[in-house]
Amino acid sequence: MTPPEPTPAPPVGGNVTAPAFGERIEDVDVSTEMQGSFLEYAYSVIYSRALPDARDGLKPVQRRILFQMNEMGLRPDRGHVKSARVVGDVMGRLHPHGDTAIYDALVRLAQDFTMRVPLVDGHGNFGSLDDGPAAPRYTEARMQAAALALVESLGEDVVDFVPNYDNQLTQPEVLPAAFPNLLVNGASGIAVGMATNMAPHNLIEVAGAARHLLENPDATLDELMAYVPGPDLPTGGTIVGLAGVRDAYATGRGSFKTRAKVTVEQLSARRTGLVVTELPYLVGPEKVIEKIKDGVGSKKITGIADVTDLTDRKNGLRLVIGIKTGFSPEAVLEQLYRLTPLEDGFSINNVALVDGRPQTLGLRELLQVYLDHRIQVVTRRSRYRLARRQERLHLVEGLLIAILDIDEVIQVIRGSDDTAQARTRLMEVFDLSVLQTDYILELQLRRLTRFSRIELETERDRLRAEIAELEALLADPARIRTQVGVEIDEVAERFGTPRRTLLTEAGSSVATTASARKAAAGASLEIADAPTLVVLSSTGRAVRVDLPEGAELPLASTRRAKHDALLSTVRGTTRGELGAVTSRGRLIRFTPVDLPAVPPNSVQLAAGARIADYLGIADKRERVLGFVSLVSEEPVALGTRQGVVKRVAPGGYPNRPDFEIIALKPGDEVVGVAQGTDADELVFVASDAQLLHFPAAQVRPQGVAAGGMAGINLSAKASALFFGAVDPEDAVVVTISTPTAILPGTDPGRGKVSAFAEFPGKGRATGGVRAHSFLKGEDALALAWVGPAPALAVASDGTPRALPESGAKRDASGSPLDAVVASVGHALPR
Repeated sequence: MTPPEPTPAPPVGGNVTAPAFGERIEDVDVSTEMQGSFLEYAYSVIYSRALPDARDGLKPVQRRILFQMNEMGLRPDRGHVKSARVVGDVMGRLHPHGDTAIYDALVRLAQDFTMRVPLVDGHGNFGSLDDGPAAPRYTEARMQAAALALVESLGEDVVDFVPNYDNQLTQPEVLPAAFPNLLVNGASGIAVGMATNMAPHNLIEVAGAARHLLENPDATLDELMAYVPGPDLPTGGTIVGLAGVRDAYATGRGSFKTRAKVTVEQLSARRTGLVVTELPYLVGPEKVIEKIKDGVGSKKITGIADVTDLTDRKNGLRLVIGIKTGFSPEAVLEQLYRLTPLEDGFSINNVALVDGRPQTLGLRELLQVYLDHRIQVVTRRSRYRLARRQERLHLVEGLLIAILDIDEVIQVIRGSDDTAQARTRLMEVFDLSVLQTDYILELQLRRLTRFSRIELETERDRLRAEIAELEALLADPARIRTQVGVEIDEVAERFGTPRRTLLTEAGSSVATTASARKAAAGASLEIADAPTLVVLSSTGRAVRVDLPEGAELPLASTRRAKHDALLSTVRGTTRGELGAVTSRGRLIRFTPVDLPAVPPNSVQLAAGARIADYLGIADKRERVLGFVSLVSEEPVALGTRQGVVKRVAPGGYPNRPDFEIIALKPGDEVVGVAQGTDADELVFVASDAQLLHFPAAQVRPQGVAAGGMAGINLSAKASALFFGAVDPEDAVVVTISTPTAILPGTDPGRGKVSAFAEFPGKGRATGGVRAHSFLKGEDALALAWVGPAPALAVASDGTPRALPESGAKRDASGSPLDAVVASVGHALPR
């Protein structure tokens, strides 16, 4: 048996035919095949997926979504439909690239934090900057009014239509786009070998620039930037540094930094915080919180006490960052700008399709491409409308001819054997065209009776006027440009909103060099322990006045303002410890580091913190009477309502947050506190208008547990209204009496201001001298005060009140006041 001959091997590069199955195998060059396949893929991605068209600013999937929603009738005046239905129709008819890609594009068109002018009205969970949207079966959608402006006049032959993916339907190659959508809403996409990233802008500003370019074709970039100074991001924020923006407008490429909108607020009396209400573009609050927590955990960020996200749909974004005690909020904010997304960068790369080719475009080129498109749209629309009106006019003129002798028209038709004969006879008898004749023949007889000669003539005249207007428009390119500008202005007026993003020329805070970053990281964020003056107003507000180097005291102001009557001032340091003495005889330790700081030459007590809240005093009946220094060698003097006086020996204070500085008797309370030397005069003023002053040296300093000694000898029904320590040289005495038969605070009463020198001194534990004479109906003082001139009076809300001139006799009855005085204090020291 002879073995079969072996099959010869095929030559390299040849073909092999498998006889068993009749298959043909071709050898191809792998590099050639890969090159061809890659080019086809790249072409598909660039032209059919990733890059927007410079004319309408839409990618193919976005254009198909809006076109299909318009075809489905999903207009703003109709109800929402399931997003899944929109996705299904778009995928089945126009875009066979998967439902996920279509739904993602639909969601982006509906997000107001992504689009400056949203094009889809979404109902349901369309996601946030930190979370994705719900599934399409759970959400609903319809077109926004602005989307209708993009598809407006689509049925008037304004753009070319191309076949869909299976050549069964047609779709617009580009939308008419009544406003510059690419500049207004921006775009982002990654193609093969190229990418685009365009920032959103303000519609009103872009419309103004487009109108200017229409009227001035040779307009420069500076002229256009007068209308469009920079991007306007949907989430607001602040753009710092505009040099990169100008580069992008000039060349199509550039970058800028965006900062969050942050304010320093007093979260509570002793806690300051940073409140974030706007974030950089496409940055969510959860991302910021995560970065802050990571920075605090790695000890790169200091001074942060807590972060709370209070964002809701009603009030919008509100991210509260608590600052630790003793840290400067401004310094912490600069640190957060440097290390968290509170400051973020945006790189502009204006790549879009122009005549089917990707190009990098500046601001002027983007506007010019759009305007050329709109000029073409308006021209084609005008031609279409002209043709339709000419056709209608031709028919109306034929009807007018027929209406004049309708009986003869009917007779001609009835006398004809067929339609062809009727057409021929009508054309011969009435001199009609074929179109006119066919229109008359197709009309039902009953419709002929509805036509009125007057109505037809009115319609004919209107059509002739419109035709003349359209012909004049098409004959004059300047009029077409004017029409384009008018329509752009109308759209901007309908859908434009005020600018949201603040533009600043300031440079970025982010340290770029290694040495700069190291210096910034090593900078102290804590408030320096510098000399300060702590001021307490008579209405209970406190501020911190940080003294400049070499300054002894802040400048006194002659301007009267709210809350400017002072109750107490004390020198200390920003981080040093001070004491606040209350009417309950308590001394509360505190540091002024978290008090609002005001400049020395502009002390504004109205901006101060309520001292009761700052110290955490819950009982509204307990009042803070004054501040004292815990390191001073001067004793603290106190006077009580029952006439007790006490001087507390300096030093030896208990090391507790608060403690009793005087042992009060039942029913007694402190009415005044002062800190001074033995040379001061201690003063009591009683409710029965008795004033007693005696040298402070007559009161021996005691420990904090002591109860004091007799200060003023009070009559049976009297009580001490005021206690203080004064320098006799420039002190004045203010007393105010009111009738006792009326409600307190309803009558201004009578007041007087006397020199302190008018009152002779008496020994401690005596009754003093009369300080005010009562008129009929008066038997007690409503208010008394002794202190350095000038005396300042305020109402209960801190509003300044006028006092009589100083110089009244010590036992005078006073002068009528213009308004009720709630408290009196001294001015800011010089």
